[in-house]
Parts: sequence; structure tokens; C-alpha cells
Amino acid sequence: MAKSAYLLVGEARMIGQGVRQRSVLAATLGGVILIAASASAQSAAPTFAKDVAPILQKKCQECHQPNSIAPMSLITFAESRPWARSIKTRVASRQMPPWHIDQTVGVQKFKNDMSLSQKEIDTIVAWVDAGAPQGDPKDMPAARKISSDNEWKGVQDGFGQPDLVIRSSEYKMPATGQDVWYRPMSEIPITEPRWVKMVEIRPTNLKARKVLHHSIAYQVLSAENVASVNTGTANGPAAAQTPEDLVNRRPQLMEWAIGKGYDLFTPGTGKMIMPGEKLSWDQHLHPSGEEVDAGSEIALWLYPKGQEPAKRSYLIGFTGLKRRGFLDIAPNSISHTEGFTVLKENTMITNFQPHFHLRGKAMEVRAILPDGSSEVVSYVGKFNFNWMTNYIYADDAAPVFPKGTIIQVSAWYDNTKANPNNPDPDQWVGYGDRTVDEMAHAWMNVVYLTDAEYQAAVDAKKARQTSDSPRQ
Repeated sequence: MAKSAYLLVGEARMIGQGVRQRSVLAATLGGVILIAASASAQSAAPTFAKDVAPILQKKCQECHQPNSIAPMSLITFAESRPWARSIKTRVASRQMPPWHIDQTVGVQKFKNDMSLSQKEIDTIVAWVDAGAPQGDPKDMPAARKISSDNEWKGVQDGFGQPDLVIRSSEYKMPATGQDVWYRPMSEIPITEPRWVKMVEIRPTNLKARKVLHHSIAYQVLSAENVASVNTGTANGPAAAQTPEDLVNRRPQLMEWAIGKGYDLFTPGTGKMIMPGEKLSWDQHLHPSGEEVDAGSEIALWLYPKGQEPAKRSYLIGFTGLKRRGFLDIAPNSISHTEGFTVLKENTMITNFQPHFHLRGKAMEVRAILPDGSSEVVSYVGKFNFNWMTNYIYADDAAPVFPKGTIIQVSAWYDNTKANPNNPDPDQWVGYGDRTVDEMAHAWMNVVYLTDAEYQAAVDAKKARQTSDSPRQ
């Protein structure tokens, strides 16, 4: 006999109540789970003390410390917290630290890599997105030693104190006026021949960094040193040296520009200095709004006696122009130039430093080999005038090319309002030494190789590629 309508309704109510009770329980449990997950996510968020401070110490505090060149200090949480959003923006776009080389093409192993890894970038971004929490102060790493005013970067990077420091006289740069090129001479105080393994130039004081655009130290060779260059002693064929160096007898010991560090030569190579030689300085200064006494000083790290290298290293300014000294950038435009240099000797390239002025945008160095193939050596697509970064290749990554290779330097310029460094996009811009003029140099130290040395370098590269290939 069928159940009465009354009983059916009652059972339905009981079932409905059970469903509602289970729904409420599920919702409650779900809420507990969500709250727990949220709490877990918050507890897992990076903190300044534990996660961010170590990154800042390693990659940022060299400049971001009191009385240094950066606009703010990032040593303590209290100093860093107000800049959290700005820090996120700069590191996520890879504007900071100033390592602007393209990470998808060309050489990717460097001796002085100051860039952040993707993991470090993700940590900083997650920290800011979580509200930039301080975390437990007990998690803070031991404070990094604060460097003295205008410290040598080579010392900061662990190479010890330089063996020799040579200082130029200073020029009193007015607060306003035209650019100045100051060219004093300095003695090299040595009594016997020595070989240099690393060199660094810096302004003579912190304020001088505001007015010194670049500084080149030319080595005025002794007659004995000129003879060694011409005869090929310790450096290979005489033809490897540039004609300008042989005529003027002043090879470049180093070129420094805003934001650059040191030149570190490949082991077994260096630059020779002799008693009686001098340094000839070429210092470009521009006004900063206050009167400043400015000059340059150069630090030399020497090879120990008895460990002299077998080869010389030469600093060459490869050009990004079809014809040196000729450049035509129209107002409110993006422009492109390129220059070509034929290698007359087998060559190892040991570093790359792009050099522009205010309109510089990007630079690519490409090698066109005698067999018609080509490869990108390095590319910087986000050039920053305030950071003339020098990219020093790792010893096992420095590219080598046979004689007859063409080095193509391509350069791009942004003379529009979109360029934040552009003082006036309505101006025509030509080639010149003034900061408001433009140029395109790819500064690279090179070492010349014999045929046997070149083949050995090629074989070593092939062996490394084979060993690095994934095993089947």
C-alpha cells in the first residue's frame, strides 16, 4: 500500500534538512580550508629579513648605501620599505641591477655578472605583492661591510688592493658652461718592466662622478716597449697592433665611462708597462650645476714577478659607423647605423662594452666568418647612458674568430620623446665628443692568436660543447 502524502512530505523534509546540514558542513569546512590556505600562503610569502636582504646585499648594496652613487640606501628594512614598489618595477624590467645584455643570444657566461636570476626577481616581486613584510628580524643576515667613499670595484669584488695607483691632476669644472676635455700627463712610478693583469679607472672623488663622462688612459710607450710591439715580442704579429697606436705610440691602457667597473684580462695575457713611461689622460667633463674639482685615477693589479704572461691584450674601439666621424640622426626619429672591421689576425674577444651618448638605444656585435656563416657575439637592447656596463666574458666562453672575419657593429638611436635621457628630440644630432653629440663604439679587449693557438681554442670549444650535450 502506498505511503500517505503526509509521510512522503515528512521524509522529503528530513532529506532536505540532511542535505542542508551537509551543505553547511561542507561550506564550513571549505571556509576553514580557505582560511588555512590563506594563512599558509601568508606564512610562505617572502620576507625582507629572510629572503630579500640577502639578495640586496649580494647585488644592490654596493651602490645602494649611505654616501654612495645610488639615490637611496637599501641596507635596512626601514630604508628599503618605502621603495618597495619602485624596487619591484626596476628588477622585474631588468633595469636594475645595471646588467642590460640580452640573455637570449650571444655569449652568456661572464666573470662579472651582476644580474639577478629569475628566481631572485620572482622573490622580490612576491615580497612586494605580499605587502613587503619585514619578517623576523632574527632572520637578517650579518650586515655587509660598508665600503669607503669611492671604493675600487675590484676591491669590492675580492681582488685585493691594487699594486699601483696613478692619479691625474684635477680640473676645476665650473657649475655651468661648455663641455671640457682635460688632458694632463702622469708619471708611471716603476723601476723595472711589469705586466698588468687588471686595471680600473675611477673619478678622484664622489662629486667628480657627476661631471666626468669618460676618461681614457693612454700609455705613452718607451722606445723599448715600442720595439717589442713592432717586433711582435710577447704579443704575436706586429700587424695586429692598430696603425694609430704605432704612429702615436699611445695604446689605450683603459677607457672608463659612467658606471663602468674594471677591465680584467684573460689569464696569460696583459699589458706591459716600462720604466720612464707616462700616462696621457683624455678626460671629458660636463657641468653639473655646481663647481667641482674633478680628475681621474687608475689602479693597476700586477702579475707577480716571474709569472709574466705570454701575450698582450689590446683595447680596440670597434665602430658602429660606416665611416668614422660621420653620423646623421634626424629630429624625432629612430636611427640605425652599422660599421664593419676585418680581423687581420686570428682573434679572441674577451669583453664587450657598448658606448653611446644620450640617444643610444641598442647595439649588436656580430661576427661574419670567412665561410659566410655568422653569429651574434653580444647584444644590448636597453642601453642606459648612466651605466656603461662592461661585460667580461668567462675564459671558457670568450669567442675566437679566424683572420678574415668581419666584425659588424650595428647601432640604434632613439631621438624621440620616448627616450628619457633625450635632452631635446627636436634637435638634429651628429657625431661628436660632446655629451649632446652622439657616437657608437664597441670597446673590446682582444688577444691575437697564432694558427696553432686558434685551432687549439676551436678544438677546446668543440670538446666543451660535446661534454655539455645531453646524453642519450
